[in-house]
Amino acid sequence: MGTKQLTHDEFFKRLGELFDHRKGSDHGAIYLTQSRLTHGQDIPSGPDSDLQPDKPLPVVVHASNGKSKRDRSDKVKASTVVQPDELEAFYVRYAEVCKLGMTALKPRDRSKKKAKAKKKKATA
Repeated sequence: MGTKQLTHDEFFKRLGELFDHRKGSDHGAIYLTQSRLTHGQDIPSGPDSDLQPDKPLPVVVHASNGKSKRDRSDKVKASTVVQPDELEAFYVRYAEVCKLGMTALKPRDRSKKKAKAKKKKATA
């Protein structure tokens, strides 16, 4: 994992900042991904970092502003590890932050894509 793991509070703060930064912009994207850790992956050292085959595995949640390969200077990446017993509380807060952030985002303009598809269908 290339990014430094944040605490849940730091992660939510960074995620809120990503959404706030996109509010005034007319373009851009925020990517939210999550994956379950496997027994071969490295996780941050800590008291709960020992993975055992009979225990549920933690989830890693990532957020990024998706800056292009050409302009990585403004790229923001954040990730946090969520232990199985913390998942429910984490997702409640995660949903709140995402809902608040997404209400101010501008929806994608898909009219050009639809018009192009319609034109292609008419000629076929």
